[in-house]
Amino acid sequence: MSHTVAAELVANVLKVEVEVGAKVSATDPVVILESMKMEIPVLADVAGVVVEVIATQGDVVTDGDPLVVIEQA
Repeated sequence: MSHTVAAELVANVLKVEVEVGAKVSATDPVVILESMKMEIPVLADVAGVVVEVIATQGDVVTDGDPLVVIEQA
C-alpha cells in the first residue's frame, strides 16, 4: 500500500533528503521546507521504501501538495 507524504504549509523546497529506493522509518525526514527563513523538516508518516520523489529543490509547494510516495513495509 502506498502512502503520500504531503506539504503542510506554503513553503520552498530547500532540500530533498531521500531518493527512490531509500528505506525510511516513520519520523525520518524526507524533505526540508523553508518558510519565513525557518527550516521545517517534513517527516515520513510510515515506514517503507520510497517509490517516487515528486518534490525537487527550489519548488514552491502549498498545503496538501504531494512531496514523496512511500510503499509501506
